[in-house]
Amino acid sequence: MTVLIHAVYALAYTVAGVSLGWALPYMRPESDPLVGWLTGAAVVLGGGLVHEAVNRRGREHALRRRLSRLAEAVEALSGDLGRQRAEVARLEAALAAARSAEGGVRYDAMMQEMKLLHSLVSRLHDRRTAAAQPLVPVQAPPVVAAAAAPPEASGPDGAALDDASVLEAVRDALKADRIDIHLQPVVSLPQRKHRFYEVYSRVRARDGSQILPDRYIAIAEREGLIATIDNLLLMRCIQLIRETERRGHPVAFFCNIAPASLGDGEFMRQFLHCMAQNQTLVPKLVFELGQDDPGTGEGATLAILAQLARTGFRFSMDQVRDLDAIDVDALARRDFRYLKLDRARLLDPAVRPRVRALLRACKEHDIDVIVEKIETEAQLVELLDLGIDYGQGYLFGEPRPARKPG
Repeated sequence: MTVLIHAVYALAYTVAGVSLGWALPYMRPESDPLVGWLTGAAVVLGGGLVHEAVNRRGREHALRRRLSRLAEAVEALSGDLGRQRAEVARLEAALAAARSAEGGVRYDAMMQEMKLLHSLVSRLHDRRTAAAQPLVPVQAPPVVAAAAAPPEASGPDGAALDDASVLEAVRDALKADRIDIHLQPVVSLPQRKHRFYEVYSRVRARDGSQILPDRYIAIAEREGLIATIDNLLLMRCIQLIRETERRGHPVAFFCNIAPASLGDGEFMRQFLHCMAQNQTLVPKLVFELGQDDPGTGEGATLAILAQLARTGFRFSMDQVRDLDAIDVDALARRDFRYLKLDRARLLDPAVRPRVRALLRACKEHDIDVIVEKIETEAQLVELLDLGIDYGQGYLFGEPRPARKPG
């Protein structure tokens, strides 16, 4: 639009000059025609100069107004910057105060956790066997079924992995941090409110498929890796508890601990030292031991269990196969606060009298009974008649991947 206006003005000056140069000889015949054209040229040049002067003055005025607005904006930004610097200084002072008050303890605890994880993974290099070493096939014991998840790992031709391939895949998953945590809720009854979560491990192969526990546990136990897997799971659980504490979620976690882990004196000493620096996490972790584990009898690991109990940890017994072998009084003395029983066993009419007697004894010793593998509403109704306080099973939720901390 500005170019068009300038063109109109230039055309007007040119027409005026040409008209004057053409008309002047007719108005004054005695004058030289050249004078007329020079006068017209002077009119064109003078008009152009006047127009340029007026236009430049307008531009200078607009530029001054723009510079004024920019100066105001710079002044406003300077004020905002000063306020932001003051806020940053305040936050830095608050952060420094928090660090001096409790940050040092948290930092030390997190460093201990990182050292433990590093030491656990580094053990894999010391325990590696030759890849060509033959492995004897084993019959894996039954374990808790996994939730619907990625397909189970298999060989290139779709066949099941042999023991050597499973062992190598487990070692690779340990080093690459592909031991995943899955959580299954434990609910209060009859409200069905989530009170606890049980922690399960899942080994993820490179292609994203899963190696289920009933395939790798027996091999890992024989090759001396089960303690490393359980200890890594324990440290992941501690990190998960720290995250739930930060988010203000009042839940606790059941984490299985194998006899091999209890017998790992170096790890347990480091773990106890780590947890002593952050006692608020201790009540949110419950160690699970099977009925046949040495730690629940008269084995050498009783000293480790006693030390864990003195630190404040609680215990739970699961994998119960013999109701008559349960010594409720002994469990209470050893700080067992939970007993997990299979739903099918409790609903067996043949053992109903023993079940009721066991439930009464647990209530007298402040041991909470948790019934596992509840799958239907009909099963739940039968169990509620026994006065069960906690339940676990697919009826309330299957194991699902835990959300990453952060």
